[in-house]
Amino acid sequence: MAAEHEQAAREILAAVGGADNVVSAAHCATRLRLVIADDSKVNMDAVEDATLAKGNFQASGQLQVIYGTGTVNKVFDEFCKQGNIKVGSTDDAKAAAAAKGNPIQRGIKALGDVFVPIIPAIVASGLLMGLTEGLNNAAGHALETNNWWILIHAFSNASFVFLQILIGFSAARVFGGNEFLGGVIGMIMNHTGLINAWSLPADKSLYFTVGSPQAAEFYNNYVNSHFLPNVINPGDGTSMLIDSAGATADKIIAAGGAPQVSLFGMLPVTLQGYQGHVIPVVVAVFLMCVIEKWLHAHVPDMLDLFVTPLCTVLVTGLLTMIVIGPIFSMLEEYVMQFFKFLLGIPFGLGGALAGAIYPLTVVLGVHHMFNALEAGLVAQGADNFNPIISAANVAQGAACFAVFVKTASAKKKGLALPSGISSLLGITEPAIYGVNLPALKPFIAAVCGAAAGGAISAFTGLYSIAYGITGIFGYLITADAVKYTIVIAVAFAVAFAVTFVLYKDDEKTKAAAAREAAKAEAPATPAEVSADYAAGTVVAPMTGECIDMKTVSDPVFSSLAMGNGVAIEPTEGGIFAPVNGQVTMVAGTGHAVGLMADDGTEILIHAGIDTVELNGEPFDIKVASGDTVKAGQLLIDADLDAIKAAGKPATTMVIVTNSDDYASIDQTYGACKAGQKVIDLKK
Repeated sequence: MAAEHEQAAREILAAVGGADNVVSAAHCATRLRLVIADDSKVNMDAVEDATLAKGNFQASGQLQVIYGTGTVNKVFDEFCKQGNIKVGSTDDAKAAAAAKGNPIQRGIKALGDVFVPIIPAIVASGLLMGLTEGLNNAAGHALETNNWWILIHAFSNASFVFLQILIGFSAARVFGGNEFLGGVIGMIMNHTGLINAWSLPADKSLYFTVGSPQAAEFYNNYVNSHFLPNVINPGDGTSMLIDSAGATADKIIAAGGAPQVSLFGMLPVTLQGYQGHVIPVVVAVFLMCVIEKWLHAHVPDMLDLFVTPLCTVLVTGLLTMIVIGPIFSMLEEYVMQFFKFLLGIPFGLGGALAGAIYPLTVVLGVHHMFNALEAGLVAQGADNFNPIISAANVAQGAACFAVFVKTASAKKKGLALPSGISSLLGITEPAIYGVNLPALKPFIAAVCGAAAGGAISAFTGLYSIAYGITGIFGYLITADAVKYTIVIAVAFAVAFAVTFVLYKDDEKTKAAAAREAAKAEAPATPAEVSADYAAGTVVAPMTGECIDMKTVSDPVFSSLAMGNGVAIEPTEGGIFAPVNGQVTMVAGTGHAVGLMADDGTEILIHAGIDTVELNGEPFDIKVASGDTVKAGQLLIDADLDAIKAAGKPATTMVIVTNSDDYASIDQTYGACKAGQKVIDLKK
């Protein structure tokens, strides 16, 4: 496998235009993430056909090549080693890529970066909520008195209750601030001393200023209407009635009102929490980071430890409660109301539209924005967008399965099947970027499936009780397993059927499949090496006509500037080792290979003339630099028809690059078979 990783790195390095065209390189769990200086230098066909690559896509300013877990890190190490590229982190690649985007792209990307790290916490709570609620429902609510169930259910929604703290911490990391100060801002917006956002009365007449006579009167009316008039507190014998001095925020909240404070005697600020709101937290922490960085730059070092965090939290907290919270929670509410309106369009039409839109947002890299929407919906008790996302993900998988059935290419089958399974589990990038989008019609079919599933979901009123989980695992959080089954079954069936009808292998895929079939039917076998092969001799690497190299059309070779040797007009595509020795070089495009013979002879095999321009398409490389080989061992399998179809001569040069070390070099011309001696060297 080490040789494959070396080859994979070599091919992708050549395909992206070499190391000089790589601004930054990093990798995540499954993908090689590259920021490219000049996109015009990238050969996307070569990237598509690269060894071990399962797909690729360009998003958020990055070229991302999918290799899968366990493979990507090994390819990445070889990539950096061969290109002498400085190893960077994923954050480095993201930062470099972000600089290439416009402000809107950067803003959307930042929102995604905030939410992606906290998804595991959300998934954990979602799974626990799904399991506990599902088991309790199955038991007819009998588990509500079970000690274990009570304990687990108590913390199953922890990440949703304190979501603002998680967001604050994550946002500070993204925006370059102190994560713990970001967490404090989240705590402020989720503080138990504030009225919970879900208890906030819609009637503005129930908003009272703390310490005002109106607040005292409101509380006393509450006492008189709920208890005996002028009731005496049995605890200490005092009356429950209060005056203005006793009209605290807690008293107003207890009576069902919303407490306010009046700043400067004219600016009312509601003492409310922001449970269920996420955008206000992100904006507040962004401002916090700006303030913190400014203070770090201007506060003397000896005071920085004390002044900076104090002023940062104080100023940010005030601006959050006075400006950011009210304004952005209102804007967020408008966005949520729009999607609610969309999903509320009758006969499932809104759900169909939402389902069709979602895959497009994944392609554009902005789908993480829906985390904010879903967080608000879950906080309100019903996420009717999550089943639609599940339908979209399952549809992508169904399209992959249809491609798997219809394609003749073994490579595409090998990519389509695992990508389809991955989509059923909620991970669609391999399916979208590796299979469906490049072929386009399967992607369109998947959009149709998503729309159909979304329509059924909206029409039946299906919703989930958590988010972050889709596909098969969505059963754990769905409110109705039967409806959910219908939704994903419809999405799957439509996407599969439309793909099956529309998809056909293109000419390039057909040609690749034909080559695969030919190799499978007639696999290359080692060449039979002549009995007179010994040290100081070189055997023919190919079968064909051995000619004088001085007669070839390329002056670089015919002038013997690179060394003496022979040329072969091949009749078969197998290129075999002409000596016992070690592979010293394999061109990324597969058209050339260098060897060092055990006796010290240095050999360069150059397949075809100007074949470097074919970007490796006709060549199937079987070895890697550093491999030890025996004469007659297959090095490269060349498609002679593809070379000739591209208008390139297939003439192959066998060059002794250290010719000056030998007193004489004798060649044998005429018809030759791979493994037959064609060069005799004497010192």
